Order: sequence, then C-alpha cells, then structure tokens
Amino acid sequence: MTPNSDSKISKAAPADSVAPPPVASSSRSSMPAVVKEYDFFGVVQDYLDDAARVARIEPFVTTILSQPKNEIIVNFPVKMDNGEIRLFKGYRVQHNNILGPFKGGMRYHPHVSLDDVKALAAMMTWKGALMRIPFGGGKGGIKFDPNAVSKHELQKITRRFTHALGSNIGPDYDIPAPDVGTNSQTMAYMMDTYSNMVGSYQKQSVKGVVTGKPVASGGTLGRTKATGQGAVFCLIEWAKDNNMKFEGSTIAVQGFGNVGSNLAVILSKLGVSTVAVGDHTGYLYNPEGFNAHKLQDYVAAHGSIAGYPGGKPITREEFFATKVDIFAPCALENQIKEGEARSLQCKVIVEGANGPTNPAGEKILLDRGIQILPDVLANSGGVTVSYYEWVQNKRSESWTEEEVEERLEKAMMRAYREVSDFARQRKVDLRIAAYSLALQRIEAVYKEREIFP
Repeated sequence: MTPNSDSKISKAAPADSVAPPPVASSSRSSMPAVVKEYDFFGVVQDYLDDAARVARIEPFVTTILSQPKNEIIVNFPVKMDNGEIRLFKGYRVQHNNILGPFKGGMRYHPHVSLDDVKALAAMMTWKGALMRIPFGGGKGGIKFDPNAVSKHELQKITRRFTHALGSNIGPDYDIPAPDVGTNSQTMAYMMDTYSNMVGSYQKQSVKGVVTGKPVASGGTLGRTKATGQGAVFCLIEWAKDNNMKFEGSTIAVQGFGNVGSNLAVILSKLGVSTVAVGDHTGYLYNPEGFNAHKLQDYVAAHGSIAGYPGGKPITREEFFATKVDIFAPCALENQIKEGEARSLQCKVIVEGANGPTNPAGEKILLDRGIQILPDVLANSGGVTVSYYEWVQNKRSESWTEEEVEERLEKAMMRAYREVSDFARQRKVDLRIAAYSLALQRIEAVYKEREIFP
C-alpha cells in the first residue's frame, strides 16, 4: 500500500479511509470493516457507576465525571512526499483536571475514534487519582496508519497536529505522552514544535509539555520500561498474597511492544519463562521458553514477531488456551471476550493494555477464580514515571535510573496494597476497588473546593 493512495485533497476525510493493517489480534484483523460495536466508553462508565455505588460517591461528582470537560477535534492538511495534500483528523479529549493538568498519551492508529479516546482519557483520570499524583486525565491521537507513511511524513504529521492543537496543550495545562503507534521520537517532534510556538524566553521552560521524550531531550531514565516495570511490581505484591513463586513460573504475552516486551524481560530475571507470545502478525509458542531479550531485540529491528525462528506458529485459539501461570494482555482493548475467558488457563491476568478484558469475559474469569490485576492499577507505572519526568523538567534535575525505579516501586506497592485492602474489606474485585479509591480522592477535592460559581 502506498502512503498516498487515498490522499488527494478532493476526497472527503481521506485519512479516515486508510485500509487498516492487522492490529492487536487475528480476530480484529479478520473482522469486516463495519462500524465497531464495542462501546469502550460505555464500559468505562459502567465501572464508574458500579464503583460510585460501592464507595457511596455523591451523585454530583459522578455527573461531572460522566463526560469529559473538553473534546477537541482538528482536521489539518499535510503535504505528502509525492506532493499530494492529505487531510488528517486528530483528537484531544481532556476528561478532568481537578487534581492537576490533563495527562495522557497520543495514539496513532487507523481505529482511533472519539469514543475510544474519551474512554482512555477517563481512565487516565482514575490512574492519576489512584497513584496520588497531581495529574488529571487526557488522551488524544490521529486516525491513520503510521506504518504507511515515511519517516519524513510522520514528522510533518506530528508537527502539524501539534500546531493545530496550539494552546490546548501546555506544560501546566495538558501534557501528552507516547501511546500505541507513537514513541519518544514522536514526543521530541511535539516538544520541539511547541517550543517554537512560544516566545523565545520560554523555549527552555516548556520541556515538560510532553513526557516520554528521549533522555537527551529532557526525558527521564527508566521511562521506556516504566509501564512494564510497574506491572511487575504489582505482580510481586500479588504473588506474596497468593503464595506464588516466580522461579519456574510461565507467562503468555499478547502484544510484544514496549509494555509486553519489557514485562517479559523483567520477569525473566525473576525466573519467569515466556512460553507464548502474540501480536498483530500472529502467535508463537515455545514450551522451553523464549529468550525475552533476543525476542525484544528482534521486534525492535523487524517491527513484529513475524519470522522469529525461536518458536512454533500457533493459532489465536491455541494461544489463549496455553496453560501458563500469568497471562499478560498488552495489545489493545476488548481482547478477552467470553470465548477467550473460557479458554484461558492461568492463575492471574495482569492488564498491560487499557481495557483488554471486556465485562462479559471478566465475569467468566472471576467466576472461574482467575484474578485480574486491572489496567487502572497494573499499567499505571507509565503515568507515574511520566510525573517523575515532569517534576525533573520543572526542577531542571536529572535523577538516576535507580532513583526512578525506587520511587516507582514504593508507589506501586502502596497502590496495590490500598486496592487489595479495599477489595477485601468491601468484598469487591480489584477493578471496582481501584475505581472506588480513585473516585473517593476526586470526590474529596470537589467537596472541599465546591462548584464554581
């Protein structure tokens, strides 16, 4: 597919018509290109309502949190390498900022939609509150396939998007970060563009407009592995509660990008063997265990696990039926539905992705006694270390990787213990416990500050 095959400006919103590549799973890639039925935002709102009842949250608080403060949509033109003009649709949803600046990733993917971005923005609000960091929730992205354009075009798209957002982002207002389809290089483009949009006297003081930057450009050590590292800290605490030893244990990882690969690598140092992996190109199995480091390097060089010689190709169904101790969905949302939930043979699921388990699948898993470390807790290491990066930028400091990791460990252990204790005391699952704690902290601020005017 050529990058510009659908990009003439005479087309109506051509960026929306890009043929989507295979995504997180073979079931998604084989689905017909029709309106997506899964209501991600509705699912997140249902969790909010359930948690509000458990935590007895004042109705006015849930009313405020039921919709984002701002939903920004921008359509901007970009001149592609072949001279054609292509129109792109970008989103930035700012859910809530009662605790601090809006904070959340920027996603580049053909399936980016307003409702999904709303759901992800809301989840960022809960994560910030749960982790006791002064950030609100935001999320954004562009609806296109970043793999179908050149590096030069990707830079132009990112810069033009940043310019189109203008003052809707800022180091004390709304702080983007990497997400699916973006990385530290994307953040460097965004920061540089923003710094050239402000007065010259501000150029050095706006590095905190984004997090997840390259270390040389103001990023923090430990940020790349932060989400996976945070999930491991959660697993360590869960294992203590459930008498599970890591040495000799096994894991299956769906999605071997930044989160999944770092999770596997870190766990390998604790004696956990990765026996099954999958991404948008397919699934592999190795009963002896993959070398997580080598597989991570392979994916970094080739973009996927396709062609990796160290495993036997298996079907998606076989992947979900593989018997392991730990299952880590680290791809996209809505991966574990009813069928997958019945097939899974594991002790615990650690959600490296946002919303990978749908409510029907979750009910089956809990009824089967399979515990779930929910996304709002398990993958919040990323936003926590983003906060550390933001603080370093504000203070003009540079922390060691050991300092970052030590702070993250304390934060994740505290959050896990608080969620676990709440779940046990109120007799609810860990997801509802995490949402409930986040809501209580947000409610406390609304009660103190009250409603303007």
